[in-house]
Amino acid sequence: MTPSYKIFSLSDSSITLDFGAVIEVDINSLVAQLFDYCQTNPFTGYQEAVPAYASLTVFYDVVQVRSAYPHAGTAYKLIENYLIDALKNLASTEAKESNLIEIPVIYDGEDLSFVAEYNQLSIDEVIQIHTQATYRVYMMGFLPGFAYLGGMDERIATPRKSTPRTRVPAGSVGIAGKQTGIYPLESPGGWQLIGRTSLPLFNMDSPNSTLLKAGDLVRFVRVG
Repeated sequence: MTPSYKIFSLSDSSITLDFGAVIEVDINSLVAQLFDYCQTNPFTGYQEAVPAYASLTVFYDVVQVRSAYPHAGTAYKLIENYLIDALKNLASTEAKESNLIEIPVIYDGEDLSFVAEYNQLSIDEVIQIHTQATYRVYMMGFLPGFAYLGGMDERIATPRKSTPRTRVPAGSVGIAGKQTGIYPLESPGGWQLIGRTSLPLFNMDSPNSTLLKAGDLVRFVRVG
């Protein structure tokens, strides 16, 4: 059964299908399926689709859409029907199995001891808890290749730094509140750094520029 949703215009050349303010695996999995559908079944004038926690936004070229489908009414109406049909098609198909990516991590971050002290744990306990979970990529954003991961154990949840760093090295693994993630590029940031990975998460010269994508599963593996 398809969950309830709303479709609305985000701008003159974009449309959003929204399942509401929820963070649920089933909803996010459906968003990932919709994204794959758009990528593999694009209409003329399709530019890109951007998946989020519980919504998908499709961007399109109005002139191309109206030229390619002159009898379909407005560009908005055509793409609205396109998304409704996509949902109907997906309702009768099985969800694609998520990719599982293992991220090797050296747990030597400068805030690792703080995370342990804040949660009244030993450093080894923090590392063990962090590596036991399987995380889901709910959406991409903030930086190219930055994945918003869900599923972190609340036993190691730690507030962001009150004063962000001006420079966080690429590959840094951090914790901020109930989230964990990896900085794909050097940037400012206020996450508590617990380790680092040498695995590149963003490469402009690669056909798939980001290692992770929405819907993937992630496990951190201790190395070193």
